[in-house]
Amino acid sequence: MELFIAVILGALIGSFLNVLIIRTPLDQSVSFPASHCMSCNTPLRPWHNIPIFSWLFLRGKCAFCGTKISAQYPIIEILSSLIFLSSAIKLGINFQAFGVALTFDLLLALSVIDYRYKMVPDSINLSALTVAIFSASSLGQIGYNFSNALLFAGGFTLLRFYLSYAIKKEAMGEADIMIAATMGALLGIQLGLVSIFVGAVLALPALLLTQGESEDSKQLPFIPFLAMGCWIVLMFDTYVSAYLAGLYG
Repeated sequence: MELFIAVILGALIGSFLNVLIIRTPLDQSVSFPASHCMSCNTPLRPWHNIPIFSWLFLRGKCAFCGTKISAQYPIIEILSSLIFLSSAIKLGINFQAFGVALTFDLLLALSVIDYRYKMVPDSINLSALTVAIFSASSLGQIGYNFSNALLFAGGFTLLRFYLSYAIKKEAMGEADIMIAATMGALLGIQLGLVSIFVGAVLALPALLLTQGESEDSKQLPFIPFLAMGCWIVLMFDTYVSAYLAGLYG
C-alpha cells in the first residue's frame, strides 16, 4: 500500500513537472492561468488532469478541439512514478526518500528543458540543489550534504577556469556547477565523482554522433547524462562502493 501511494504521489508531481517544463522556459507563471489546452486555450476539466489515465482516455487528443496532446505528458508522469517507487524501495518510506525522489524529478525537468530549449532555469536548478541538501535523515547529515555540495561546486568552478583558459573558450556553464553540487549533496564525494564519470561515459556515444554536424547541433545537453549517471550510481551504490573498496582497498 505504501509503495502504491509513492507511485500515485510520483504521478501527481510528474503532472506538475509538465507545467514546469512548458511554462518556465517561456517565463510564465506555473500557477496562473489554470491548466488549459495549449491550442484552443480552453480550461481543462478536473477529469482531464488525471495523470497518465486522462491522456489514455482522451487518446492523446484535446477533448475540445481535437488537437494532439504530446506524449511527453504521460511519459514524464510515468518516469516520475518510477522515480518515487524506486526511491521508496531503495531508501524506505521516509522524508529522505521523498527528498531524493523530488530532487531527481527536478533533474528530470531540467533534463527535458535542457534538451528542448538548450537552457537551464536557475529557479529549478537551485530548487534541486536545495532539496538535495535537505534530503537527510538527521541534522548532521544536512551539514554533511551541504559540505559536499560546496566541495563539488568549488571543485567544478576551479576546473571551469582551468579548462576555459586551456581551450580559450567557455568550458562549462554555471548550471553545470550547480548540477555537480547537487550530485555531491546526494552521493558524497566518492560516489559523486563516480556518477560524473558514468554521466560522461553515457554522453560519449551521443557526442560522437554529433561530430561533423553544424555548431548549433553540436550543443549537446549534458545535464540529462549527469542526471542518469547520478541515478545509476545511487541505485547501485552498494555495488559501486564494494567495487571501489576492492579496487583501492
